[in-house]
Amino acid sequence: MSIQRALITLNSLENGTRGLAVDSRFQLTVTMLYLVAVLSVPLADPGMLVWMFVYPIVMAEASGTGYGRVLLRSLWVLPLAAVIGIFNPILDNSPAWHIGSVTVSAGWVTFISICLRGLLAVQAVLVLIYSTGFYALCTALQRMGLPAVLTTQLLMVYRYISVLLQESLSMSRARAARGFGRKNYPLQLWGVMVGQLLLRSVERARRVHNAMLARGFSGVLPAADPRPIRATDLLYLAGWTAVFALLRFVDISEILGNLINPVS
Repeated sequence: MSIQRALITLNSLENGTRGLAVDSRFQLTVTMLYLVAVLSVPLADPGMLVWMFVYPIVMAEASGTGYGRVLLRSLWVLPLAAVIGIFNPILDNSPAWHIGSVTVSAGWVTFISICLRGLLAVQAVLVLIYSTGFYALCTALQRMGLPAVLTTQLLMVYRYISVLLQESLSMSRARAARGFGRKNYPLQLWGVMVGQLLLRSVERARRVHNAMLARGFSGVLPAADPRPIRATDLLYLAGWTAVFALLRFVDISEILGNLINPVS
């Protein structure tokens, strides 16, 4: 069932794949640099954005996540990106490209760029979470200077979603066991179930919080012992920074086009 799959996916994100022996702070920094590089590409040049797919593809495979998994998870952003740029083809009809006898307007070019930006940004974040894990990501944010109250809230929201899904799964199984195969229920019953879900999840969260207090939780996420910076971390940062600078400031598509079709 969908709730159980969502719970399994959420639990898998807690610790990540651990496929990379790189400090989570450096992975977070590289992701931020990548987002800056992607968002700074002009909308009129989607060809440069296509080459930006190198980072999520390489990192997804290197971390053991698999790019196919990341791609499928990132497709949900396409409708949102389409809504943002849906009026661009209508408002900007100036010609931008000529593909044979077909003229592509600048509005369609910017629309494609917006969709590519959305895909790239979501894929970069997904690769970061899949490879480092949500707990390690919150710890990295705290060690990089983000206030502890914010990182603690992020982790608590993540844990509360897990509690909410567990209670939803329990209620769904109870409903299926007592419904004799029935799938359609009146709206009034769904309202009662939503209210019960809220009460059950709040009570479960209260018990979890009391257990945390009994074990010495002071309201702040305990920071892990800082790991010394290694040469591989610096090499990872320097290597990807150089790649991002190359992809951002060098139009590889234009260079390849000139090599294939040299100007006589």
